[in-house]
Amino acid sequence: MGSLALGGVALPDLLRAQETVKQLGGVAKDRTVVFLFMHGGPSQTETFDPKMGAPSGIRSMTGEIPTRLPGVTFGGTFEKLARLNDKFSIVRSFTTQSGAHDSKPIVSKHSYNAQIGGHYARVAGGSHPETGMPRNIWLHPQAVNPEATDPIMKLGRFDVTGPLGPAFAPFQPSGKGDFRADMKLAVDPARLDDRQALLSGLDQIRRTVESGRATGGLDKFQSQAFETLAGGVSEAFDISKEDPKLLARYDTAGLMDVERISKRWNNRPRYQNHVNNLGKLMLMARRLAERGAGFITVTTDFVWDMHADKNNATMTEGMQYVGRPFDHAVSAFIEDVEARGLRDKILLVCCGEMGRTPKVNAKAGRDHWGGSAPLMLYGGGLKMGQVIGSSTKDGGEPASDRVTIPNLYATLMEQLLDTGAVRAMAGIPNEVNTVISGASPIKQLL
Repeated sequence: MGSLALGGVALPDLLRAQETVKQLGGVAKDRTVVFLFMHGGPSQTETFDPKMGAPSGIRSMTGEIPTRLPGVTFGGTFEKLARLNDKFSIVRSFTTQSGAHDSKPIVSKHSYNAQIGGHYARVAGGSHPETGMPRNIWLHPQAVNPEATDPIMKLGRFDVTGPLGPAFAPFQPSGKGDFRADMKLAVDPARLDDRQALLSGLDQIRRTVESGRATGGLDKFQSQAFETLAGGVSEAFDISKEDPKLLARYDTAGLMDVERISKRWNNRPRYQNHVNNLGKLMLMARRLAERGAGFITVTTDFVWDMHADKNNATMTEGMQYVGRPFDHAVSAFIEDVEARGLRDKILLVCCGEMGRTPKVNAKAGRDHWGGSAPLMLYGGGLKMGQVIGSSTKDGGEPASDRVTIPNLYATLMEQLLDTGAVRAMAGIPNEVNTVISGASPIKQLL
């Protein structure tokens, strides 16, 4: 926490957006979606649909592991999740209908090329009316580690708002914009545990802000933004405030020595990012959900693309670098949310932009595949402990209860908003109403 800034879109812009939708008060439910985006395209076979009865070259290359639900198995790297799967549901008939790299479950033609959290914020407002917490937030590794690599934006954006306007873009605590630089604390980060030094830095910023007010340099939204940040919202982004034992339970950095990740893969720095930071990001997401954030996107960037080419590892090696940290961090998140009694408040969604080919390629990887993709959901007051739908014998297509991206959108909006009230309101853009009502929610979850 080297600054009070949250980066990306400036908080004053979000507060102005909040002002424009005040008449919609009451339609937002006290609920949060945490969308863990598995960027690169996770294999359905090595995650939640092992197909061990299929021939070699199709069935899971990491084997399978039994779960708490009779007859249901997961890929061999999901040991912790297998012990918790009565707490969440998986969809084996989910299809993203395209094998292209992008961010389509978050941003797609079905969302009018606007980030889905932006649609939510367009109705709910840019920030929580009581806590001041931004409604729509995007966390990537720089949120917990400023030395982490930049996101690969050309292969899938998470910050676009299309026709909704930039005020509804996700707030980035890892942003590098002017707002972050302008609010930088004049305190050595090593001294942040020195309360007196921290308050001194805050006082210095406050004097600057007061000077700006005196000369007419700040409007009411900029002043409100500063008071919100100085008043405690920034504390939610400081995971060091947590019990060290809980932080250790989340932390994925200790799962392996990242220096031993093979240098033959160009994607090595991003595997290292994933191992070092995923658990911390999930802990931060829980903290933000408790404090009023409504839609939180979590990404560790482009790590699930396991072609076994010069960039990406084989399926078996890649699932060690990617699957084991996912298993550890997501299981810690579920256990933590359960212990805090937040199961009905927080909905966790895990999926990527596509799945992988049913047949392993000649180099022991799997290639792009839009026919079938893994989808996992936990909490949100939905029906858990079930497997929804089925796939074909090779896992390549839905065989029953087909679920698409619009179905997923409708499910999320149903949990976040009083959709009936929104549909009845004047002034809601057609694009937003289409996202809310363009398809049926996943009926087995309701």
